[in-house]
Amino acid sequence: MKKSLIGSLVAAGCAAVFAVSAGAQTIQFAKPEDAIKYRQGAFQLIKTHFGTLQPVVRGQVPYDKDAVAADIYVLDVVARLPWAAFAEGTQGGGAKDNVWSDPEGFNKAKQNFLDSLKPLTAAADEGDLDKLRAAFAKTGASCKACHDSYRN
Repeated sequence: MKKSLIGSLVAAGCAAVFAVSAGAQTIQFAKPEDAIKYRQGAFQLIKTHFGTLQPVVRGQVPYDKDAVAADIYVLDVVARLPWAAFAEGTQGGGAKDNVWSDPEGFNKAKQNFLDSLKPLTAAADEGDLDKLRAAFAKTGASCKACHDSYRN
């Protein structure tokens, strides 16, 4: 197994434990800045793991089913983390004010993103590169739509 794959699996395991813990209770932050750093960190992990898929779907690097599945697993786990850090009083950090003034729209954009990960995960599990490409495009479109509406 490659070192990067092992690292991804370790990270995924840690993230999964944290996600289960975070889901069981409300996350409390000492300061609003801590919430902002938390969500920015989670989004950076999402960006990193989603970004590693781009050269694969573009055909710039060989398709490695196991590596792709590991990245998508981490992406799927980490994608659930940043949302708890958008509590009232944590404005800023690149988020537009309408995150808080339009919570219904923001929650819909969040759910569209999370829903877009299901076909991406299914394509990775099947090992179908064509389905992966189509799902990758839809997930990317959901990211862009949210960024266009809710990110400075």
